[in-house]
Amino acid sequence: MLKFVGKRLLYGVLVMLGVITVIFLLFNVLPGDPARMMLGQHADSLSIAAINKDLGRDKPLTTQYVMYLNDLSPISWHNTKDYNNAFFLDSTKYGTPPKIAIGGQHALVFKWPYLRRSYQTKRKVTELIKETMPETFALAFASMLIASVLGIGFGIIAAIKKNSFFDRFSFVVAIIGMSGPSFFIGLLLMLLFGFILSDYTGLKVVGSLYMVDEYTGKEVMHLKNLILPAITLGLRPWAIVLQLTRSSLLEVMSQDYIRTAKAKGLSYYKVVFKHALKNALNPVITSISGWLAGLMAGAVLVERVFDWKGIGSAVVDALDNYDLPVVMGSTLVFAAIFIVINVIVDIIYGILDPRVRIQ
Repeated sequence: MLKFVGKRLLYGVLVMLGVITVIFLLFNVLPGDPARMMLGQHADSLSIAAINKDLGRDKPLTTQYVMYLNDLSPISWHNTKDYNNAFFLDSTKYGTPPKIAIGGQHALVFKWPYLRRSYQTKRKVTELIKETMPETFALAFASMLIASVLGIGFGIIAAIKKNSFFDRFSFVVAIIGMSGPSFFIGLLLMLLFGFILSDYTGLKVVGSLYMVDEYTGKEVMHLKNLILPAITLGLRPWAIVLQLTRSSLLEVMSQDYIRTAKAKGLSYYKVVFKHALKNALNPVITSISGWLAGLMAGAVLVERVFDWKGIGSAVVDALDNYDLPVVMGSTLVFAAIFIVINVIVDIIYGILDPRVRIQ
């Protein structure tokens, strides 16, 4: 078992290294001068050269890549004496993390990954992500909760009532949910429930889960602000979970042990919910586990439509301003979430099913 877990962790590290490499190469071949964007179009050449030196852009691409890996690694190697060294331990980047001295000039440093600074705001990208990630996570979690509960529930009913009007109607709705653009559906929901019927629904088109109370001046959570963006973002996974639950349950219902349970005189609904459903939900749970990370990464358009103050909205603003560190850091965080969830799911499968460990 330990060997299996070790292999999955190693695969996750290798995949993450590949993602880092692709992101670094992709964003370092794009045209544009970050120093000029930071200083403005009228900056002098000496100031631009100083900024490029501070960013490490005056060094060869291979050196920049190693510096990038060193910044991202939780255990990094640094020079503690030579300020002009490319790997100098800069307190403005890392603060004062614990370190182990190696020789007279070098040290191993234990730190959080450093995702660089925003070109526009000069703030650390990690600070921006910490501020916006809770909003995006709340939106993604609410969307996945809606998709899971309604998708499984509707899928069970559609399977039980196969070829009925409800089954055909849910199929049509699922097709619309999978094919409809999220930004268009979001605009329709916003127009219908946020404006036309707002007096009846009580829903307003706002851009945050937390709002400042006009009387107390404190931030207060408003869960109803999640409803419209969560439905918009969760519509596609809801359609997929519905169809997956229906098809999986119908397949399980055709198995021999289900026919045996029916032959023993068990009621139809007892056969469905006690024997068939728990086996039919295995692929559904697999799908749900992967969708949470996908929704966090795919919330960009929905956040933009509803002006939701999450990481997706921050990424769009960064793209508008060519703020590469924010885009690169956000992409790496999304990739890390994907990889961690997949590794955890693989390990859980290995624990539950010994055949997975053998393979």
